[in-house]
Amino acid sequence: MLNRIAYLLLLTLMGCKPSPEGPPTPSPAQVGVLRLQASDAVLRVELAGRVTAYRVSEVRPQVSGLIQQRLFQEGGEVKAGQLLYRIDAGRYQAAVELAEANLANARASLENLSSRALRYAELIKIEGVSRQELEDAQAALRQGQASVRAGAAALKAAQVDVQHTRISAPISGRIGRSASTEGALVSDGQSAALATIQQLDPIYVDVVQSSRELLELKRRMREGGLQAAGSRVTLRLEDGQAYGHAGVMQFSEVSVDAATGAVTLRAQFANPEGLLLPGMFVRAEVEQGIERGAILVPQQGVTHNARSEPVALVVDADDVVQERILTTLGTAGSQWIVRAGLQPGERLIVDGLQRALPGQPVTPVELPAGIPLASSTAR
Repeated sequence: MLNRIAYLLLLTLMGCKPSPEGPPTPSPAQVGVLRLQASDAVLRVELAGRVTAYRVSEVRPQVSGLIQQRLFQEGGEVKAGQLLYRIDAGRYQAAVELAEANLANARASLENLSSRALRYAELIKIEGVSRQELEDAQAALRQGQASVRAGAAALKAAQVDVQHTRISAPISGRIGRSASTEGALVSDGQSAALATIQQLDPIYVDVVQSSRELLELKRRMREGGLQAAGSRVTLRLEDGQAYGHAGVMQFSEVSVDAATGAVTLRAQFANPEGLLLPGMFVRAEVEQGIERGAILVPQQGVTHNARSEPVALVVDADDVVQERILTTLGTAGSQWIVRAGLQPGERLIVDGLQRALPGQPVTPVELPAGIPLASSTAR
């Protein structure tokens, strides 16, 4: 009986012995991959910008006097030539009348001098006057003619002063608040503007880009790696909404700002709704070139390492995950433009990044190109 119990106990102990093979090996994780292709991509860069009026005119008086009337609505639209202010013209009108009288007197005197010079020219033939008397008469005639011209110029200047008592808008646009009211004394050459007019349609947006980036673009265009693109510019407003009208790049400054090391670029936009106002901050997306043979990578397939470098995971020929550090040039829509780090034909992991570790095997499932990809959790 004891032998039977000992035998059963031995069998029990042998059944509890661990298996020499250990736990079963897990199967490789399944990931979605996209096969990369080379293509031409428009290189765009997003830059900070500030809105600037297309034209600005500061309205100032050109004569001194009291303002009699203000003839515009503050903050409204005005047209070029529209009357804005009227200055008291009493003394300027009096100056016109005085100039007219002086001119009439000079003309009357000129008639007398002209008659005497003609008469002396006839008398000299019969020696009725001396040569000196003739020359004196001719000199007086020339003086009379000069007096008439001077009187005409004085009249014209007085008339211009009268015209300047009516201050008109030099350009069309939106006018701001008035710095002076009726009864205020203004003076010719004063530093303070009576009002400011700004033309807002079209309108400018000034953006800044580092001189280093511009030098790199020009170098790559010179080497043939980058071709010039169009001059199209798009905007994103302060609230994050896209602006409905595309703009055109006009020019870049010919000098670099010594304080910031940046160059100012100016773009022109239509502004029919008046959404863009001077001083407003915007984000501008500028087309700067066409990258030939670039690799376009979905944003879901790019993460950043501890050094903030863009990285991607690819599956090699043995279905093992490899990490690549990328050199990017910007974005094209929802894709990164990759200049270095990836090759055409490689399989990029775009789904299941959280399950993929460099050096580990995976089960790749190739996804058709062009389908929308769901966002993946970044490593």
